[in-house]
Amino acid sequence: MAVSVNEAVSAGPVPDHAPPARRRGFRGRSVLEVALLTALAVVMLFPVLWMIETSIKENRDVYAVPAKFFDFKVTLDHYRDVFVSSGGGGRSTLSVAFLNSVLVAGVSTVLATLLGVPAAWAYSRFSVKAKKDQLFFILSTRFMPPVVVVIPIFLMYRQVGLIDHPLGLILIYTAFNVPFTIWMMKGFVDEVPAEYEDAAMLDGYTRLQAFRKFTLPLLVPGIAATAVFALIFSWNEFVFAIFLTSSDNVRTAPPAIAGLIGGTTVDWGLVAASSVVFALPVLIFAYLVRKHLVAGVTLGAVRR
Repeated sequence: MAVSVNEAVSAGPVPDHAPPARRRGFRGRSVLEVALLTALAVVMLFPVLWMIETSIKENRDVYAVPAKFFDFKVTLDHYRDVFVSSGGGGRSTLSVAFLNSVLVAGVSTVLATLLGVPAAWAYSRFSVKAKKDQLFFILSTRFMPPVVVVIPIFLMYRQVGLIDHPLGLILIYTAFNVPFTIWMMKGFVDEVPAEYEDAAMLDGYTRLQAFRKFTLPLLVPGIAATAVFALIFSWNEFVFAIFLTSSDNVRTAPPAIAGLIGGTTVDWGLVAASSVVFALPVLIFAYLVRKHLVAGVTLGAVRR
């Protein structure tokens, strides 16, 4: 039966002994795909490259018309202003905000992981009454956007004295991350055979010891993937941070950077440098756990 050229090409790589016209068609399609992917990458990365370039320009080059892409003088003054106050008398407001973000996002991610992983294991291993309903209720807490519930939370926090306190942000970020952690980790726990724990208990281990010694090490890739997503939410969160804090000593980086934009003039070089510094911690953390992250994202992709 005759097969068209397009069907043959779509079926797999073209062998070396294929007709010249067929090889040229395959190479032409490959070149077109590479060109389209390159153009897409340039479009997606251009704002990031422009932000980095703006952060190392002098102010006169930042506001130059037409814009200078290559012909400008490199300076690190904007990065210095991120960490040092303009008067040279200690840390800047932005540096305090970055430290607050590290504290709040880091602690809330750790707490969400410590609470969510055992809960996901329990939902995966034990027969719980109305398990599906409970899981749906847990997930439903993420249905509403933060801006819908920020006013009731603000009123509650004002009554208990958690306004302008890092603990307030840590608790609310943990509360939002725990449902996500439970749902993510339950899928990972389901992929680990329960027979491992059964065999360990036959050898004299308790159920918790079997989970800690045998199941938990196998969940490291999933924990890394879940922790990255939880950290990104806590790190980038804006609504709660701006409504529940007002003092520069407590405010996190997102509202602090947004506060730089306004008034008659905007120091775009400082805004760009702050954004670059703000993006680095999450990128570094994702890079450090990259092996576990890739394994965690792909875990369960193939059914056994």
